[in-house]
Amino acid sequence: MSADHELKIKLSLLPELPGCYLMKNEIGTIIYVGKAKNLRSRVRSYFSGAHDAKTERLVQDIRDFEFIVVSSEMESLILECNLIKKHFPKYNVLLKDDKTYPYIKITNEVHPRLLITRRVFHDHAHYFGPYPNSFAAFQMKKLLDRVYPFRKCNQMPDKVCLYYHIGQCLAPCVQTVVPEQYKEMAKEVGKFLRGGHDSLKKELTQKMYDAAEALQFEKAKELRDQIVHIDSIMEKQKITLTDLSDRDVFGFAVEKGWMCVQILYTRQGKMIERHASSFPYYGEPYEDFVSYVLQYYSDNPAVPDEILLPLMEHDALNSDETESIDVEDAASDEYTLIREWFAHSTPGNVKIRFPKRGQKFKMVGMAAQNATLSLRNQFLVIARDENKSLKANASLGEWLGLDSMRRIDAFDNSNLQGSSAVSAMVVFIDGKPAKSEYRKFKIRTVSGPDDYESMREVVRRRYERALKENTELPDLIVIDGGKGHIAAAQEVLEDELGLMIPVCGLAKDDKHKTAQLLAGNPPQVVPIPRDRQEFYLLQRIQEEVHRFAITFHRQTRSKSMIQSQLDDIPGIGDARRKKLLAHFGSVKKIREASVEAFRAVGIGDQLARTILQALGGKFSEKEEEHDL
Repeated sequence: MSADHELKIKLSLLPELPGCYLMKNEIGTIIYVGKAKNLRSRVRSYFSGAHDAKTERLVQDIRDFEFIVVSSEMESLILECNLIKKHFPKYNVLLKDDKTYPYIKITNEVHPRLLITRRVFHDHAHYFGPYPNSFAAFQMKKLLDRVYPFRKCNQMPDKVCLYYHIGQCLAPCVQTVVPEQYKEMAKEVGKFLRGGHDSLKKELTQKMYDAAEALQFEKAKELRDQIVHIDSIMEKQKITLTDLSDRDVFGFAVEKGWMCVQILYTRQGKMIERHASSFPYYGEPYEDFVSYVLQYYSDNPAVPDEILLPLMEHDALNSDETESIDVEDAASDEYTLIREWFAHSTPGNVKIRFPKRGQKFKMVGMAAQNATLSLRNQFLVIARDENKSLKANASLGEWLGLDSMRRIDAFDNSNLQGSSAVSAMVVFIDGKPAKSEYRKFKIRTVSGPDDYESMREVVRRRYERALKENTELPDLIVIDGGKGHIAAAQEVLEDELGLMIPVCGLAKDDKHKTAQLLAGNPPQVVPIPRDRQEFYLLQRIQEEVHRFAITFHRQTRSKSMIQSQLDDIPGIGDARRKKLLAHFGSVKKIREASVEAFRAVGIGDQLARTILQALGGKFSEKEEEHDL
């Protein structure tokens, strides 16, 4: 039984129930975990219709799947989070954000220490955060170390150290320090980290004046430096709200199959930091955004007083006069899911709101605007690389000893264990993709997974036609493969067609990344350094031809899977299949049709009954009697 047929059977057995699905590659490794309200429709959607390039890459790797049925969408979300943490699937890592965030920790010891940690334990220690990056956390700890004299050493020394002499340690190694003193310091640290900067600054200023009056100028200078350091940290504040609450503000943007989520951290009503995450998404934008938010808080249990999230698009367009939607009052499934998840998974009484107007709405808009700009900058960087490739194109020719280099044709094959074998060609002119010149090929003469014979067939067909039609020939042919692929192409070009076009191959490493350029006869490694623009151009060519090939292969394979239900019915050929699909629109509607409905496409009642029986359709009582 073929792999396609096995997948087809498993897809037909999927239940219309909520749950999680686990996609696997050819060696059984879980590469993607997803959740669904309806497992049947969601999983089947991967194997039908057109997808963008990033989703094609995921689908190309899928060889099998399994599913777990749960009783509610809420349970599917919790299970999805747990499965992602357990398996770390390749295509979920970016959605999960691939990070642990830094916290400032006051240890639960007799003589506590201030530490930075990326792991939160239930160890009765005090945790403050998360911070958007390690630099922000270290800057804050540096300030706290100057102001609050917690123990600095990992192991208690036999004598006092320098920190005691500069007033940054209470020296518990040589003198008694009562626990209440540490508790008071921990309380002050918490107050400061929750936004009490002004009160601390006022207190330090008074101490500075007192030290100056007592002619303790060194101490006054140290206090002055601490005040300056507080100002330098807090000068990044952009927005201030009057209610002095701690809140996280989320916004997101999508473009070209990528999502960027921005988080604005406000403490005591003041925005102090922001954090951005960009990743490819594979589902509905708002659903994947919600998954990101909930996974973020599943890893970072320190929740603020309030979380502000953007509205779903239809709610934003149909907003009334209320300032925001509270999650407790929201009716949409996504809002309800968020409410239930926070009630189930986080401590405290955090408020979840979806602003519709006012200052909080502007803050969410600011986060979304930052996300949009971040994505645009990401694509501008790619565009700049494309401009650099213009110069790289000419110098690549020099590396290969060519007098001129304008046009490059690149080929790649794609098949699944020999089935639905296809090949694709992309063209780069002056270092830029010329998409109108791209070509697709269905392999006609090769049976089974034979890459070399497939390459011979495609090169022969392509350049026989080019010679016949007198179209432009390339200055260089790039093959996605090694020495065997190069030899196959050279054999056809030189021995059969009499063409002396240089052929090079792009060999990949064990991580499937471009590793070497092979050229010549016999092929030898061309030692282009990996940090050169010429090498970047080769990588872009290889990625583009691979993308184009697997997209075409997926379309061919998907079309085959969908149509096979009709192709297996006696009396249904290609022409009738096309008529049926054009008239009814889908196999599902054909299955639901009456016998009489088939007469509109020239199919008699007997063949109509055969079709309905094959598809599992139902007859009316009259039709059943006639059939008997």
